[in-house]
Amino acid sequence: MASSELSDWTEFGRSNLVLTALRALGTAAIFVALYYLVPMDHRHHESVAIRLGAASALFVAVLAGEIRGISKHDQPQLRSAVAMATVIPLFLVLFAWIYLTMSVSSPASFGGSLSRTSALYFTVTVFSTVGFGDITAKTDPARLVVTFQMLTDLAVIALVVRLIFGAATRAVARKRAPDG
Repeated sequence: MASSELSDWTEFGRSNLVLTALRALGTAAIFVALYYLVPMDHRHHESVAIRLGAASALFVAVLAGEIRGISKHDQPQLRSAVAMATVIPLFLVLFAWIYLTMSVSSPASFGGSLSRTSALYFTVTVFSTVGFGDITAKTDPARLVVTFQMLTDLAVIALVVRLIFGAATRAVARKRAPDG
């Protein structure tokens, strides 16, 4: 970190760093709490593609909003940390919701019926590429959704992180520009 960047962080102050960390943790906690608290409708007629499409659209909308927020923020680097703490938990919760609804609609989709916790656990093991094997996709639709998650995991790790931190870098550069 360059000395001017270090002085920017020092000027911003520890209290703002703490508030940023609390906001990031709070956002992640809200997504997880909503996942556990919002009742799940049991709709056999909704296809997995509709659920996946709705979740993907919500994710892209939130990601776009976060990138806009970073570019307009006074401290874009800190705002990018909040964005990551928003986007990653949202991504995980959305896939956990998809797996949970698939399991409720078709209990044969996985090795057994998934609870909210086991669906979230499965999502995180797929995301982290650990894949313990205690929960496995058993049907073709479930395998396709897991495959889609694995591919989008790569995109989230590579592209989303780059987009968020790139937006922060561009915003800092604009602030430092002579006419900015």
